[in-house]
Amino acid sequence: MTLIPYGKKNWSVDPFSELEALQREMNRLFDLSYSGKSGQDTSLLAGNWSPAIDVYDSKDNLLVKAEIPGLSKDEIHVSIQDDQLVIQGEKKQDQEVKEENFYKTERFYGSFYRSVQLPSAIEADKVNAKYEDGVLSLTLPKKEEAKPKQITVDIK
Repeated sequence: MTLIPYGKKNWSVDPFSELEALQREMNRLFDLSYSGKSGQDTSLLAGNWSPAIDVYDSKDNLLVKAEIPGLSKDEIHVSIQDDQLVIQGEKKQDQEVKEENFYKTERFYGSFYRSVQLPSAIEADKVNAKYEDGVLSLTLPKKEEAKPKQITVDIK
């Protein structure tokens, strides 16, 4: 047991830890209400999930990285529709293990769909995609009119 000296305050406490705990509890409650099963966390076993992504903006391109482990490149579908990048597919659970035999499972299974509003006009026919070690990397070239331009102003 740790004793805190009287009159001294513990300033090393994270002010957001209580908010994070509340968020986790709310997520758990919503997962239980949608699954229809009480006391059993089924959110990780099946259903829709969404891969984590990073979007970077450079001068000439938008770069997108999505974590989608456990799939082949043929199981991932990428499209651009009305300034929206759409990544979708399905991760299937191993058929040799039955659900009642699981002791613990934390991996995501089921279909996934991720849509991202693109911040600038993209040349859809020049998109480059690479899938390696469970990470999908997309290079989306910007259209010329979407690229930042620098103008020199003469001051007299």
